[in-house]
Amino acid sequence: MKDPSPPRRYVCQRCGNCCRWPGDVRVTDEEIEKIAHHLGLPLDLFIERYTRLNANRTGLSLIDQDGGACVFLKGKNECLIQAVKPSQCAGFPNAWNFPGWREMCEALEVSEEDGSESRS
Repeated sequence: MKDPSPPRRYVCQRCGNCCRWPGDVRVTDEEIEKIAHHLGLPLDLFIERYTRLNANRTGLSLIDQDGGACVFLKGKNECLIQAVKPSQCAGFPNAWNFPGWREMCEALEVSEEDGSESRS
């Protein structure tokens, strides 16, 4: 039997809370090139300064600041690479999320039926 409730979708409010969560922000070769270009850095220098081998050793992830926040998070909620942020960042919380994300995320739930927003 199909669930009659419409799928939930969330609109990011750019609170920056997800950027403070430690973990792997995986980046593809294409994303690395876009971010390096956006920052005006040669590719090899960007990789050396801002990436590390990810936890499962299958590719690169962005490095963290002390405390686990993304290296590109400045101030309370300013993303220095917002225009070219990785798809993992852009997909949160709709494409993926983690246990407890709702307690820290300020995203607004949007009804798929009418497009209206609500705090949940």
